[in-house]
Amino acid sequence: MSLKATIESEIKKAMLARNADDLRGLRALKSMILLAETEKGASDELSADQESKILAKAYKQRKESADIFAQQGRKDLEEKELQEIAVIERFMPKQLSADEIESAVKEIVAQVGAKGPADMGKVMGVASKELAGKAEGKAVSEAVKKVLASIA
Repeated sequence: MSLKATIESEIKKAMLARNADDLRGLRALKSMILLAETEKGASDELSADQESKILAKAYKQRKESADIFAQQGRKDLEEKELQEIAVIERFMPKQLSADEIESAVKEIVAQVGAKGPADMGKVMGVASKELAGKAEGKAVSEAVKKVLASIA
């Protein structure tokens, strides 16, 4: 079952249960999927990779908004964003731990033949593709910096 079909069935369940919090998050995800499907040059069905990118983008947007609202002392708005994050996390693939990210980065460094911090761009290019959807870009970047600094 595609992500869109899964979300549509979850929307129905949330409507029957009168769960406004889940409904808000699910509708936002459906909206992002519909926008991606109707983009110029897009095919009818989204690939699993495209779906995971949409989920990651939605997660990142909500996380940044929640952080901003927390800084501004807007607990009501922060809470809404955190509830939407919880909905999005139900559909995201399992995220890698810091140790798993670091071991994957070490393999990539060996694969690319990086010799120090100067090769960060080469390593990040491969790492961001391989770990897309499995880890946040910020965590991957930190792991790459750490591994490359230990080589130098």
